[in-house]
Amino acid sequence: MIDALFGSKTRVKLLHLFLNNPGKSFYVREITRLIDEQINSVRRELSNMLEVGIITSDSADNKLYYEVDQRYEYYVPLRAIFADGEAKAIQPKEMTSSWQKLIEDLPDVRIALLAGVLVPGSVSKIDILLVGSAAAAKVTRAMKVIEKAEGRELNYSLLSYDEFYYRLSVRDKFITEILNGKYTVLVDTDNVLNSQK
Repeated sequence: MIDALFGSKTRVKLLHLFLNNPGKSFYVREITRLIDEQINSVRRELSNMLEVGIITSDSADNKLYYEVDQRYEYYVPLRAIFADGEAKAIQPKEMTSSWQKLIEDLPDVRIALLAGVLVPGSVSKIDILLVGSAAAAKVTRAMKVIEKAEGRELNYSLLSYDEFYYRLSVRDKFITEILNGKYTVLVDTDNVLNSQK
């Protein structure tokens, strides 16, 4: 039944393979062995999936490797369908409130904002921006919890307040790209971001 919905059994097997192995890449012959399908149908479906954008490809050692694109717009819902195990999509309100608490509990975070894959319509490469003097180890632990809840790797950045304020004052490309796009403010203790609008 799911084969009919998604076009072919080869595509369904490929989706299972990629969505159960985020961050891992495979070459064509390896894929044909793992999913037990003919090489021509595998190549055809890989081409279709590349065109749609759910996978990416990269060359290494004279081989073309394929990997799921965790930044693909529908990655989370597809993972909920195809991944074996406990991929659970979180509702946005539930997500934000639990993350806000987690991030607010980080000492010395003066600014925290969400963008990228966490904010619909955002095209930012950064998903979470934190500004302050929070300990890097604590931030890393918090990010792992958030990544597990989201079911994908996230790009985050931790800047000192002085560095952020300097970059903001000189209209640094990294900061202006985030602030000119769509984002959600979780923490802004000094009301810096509101004064920028």
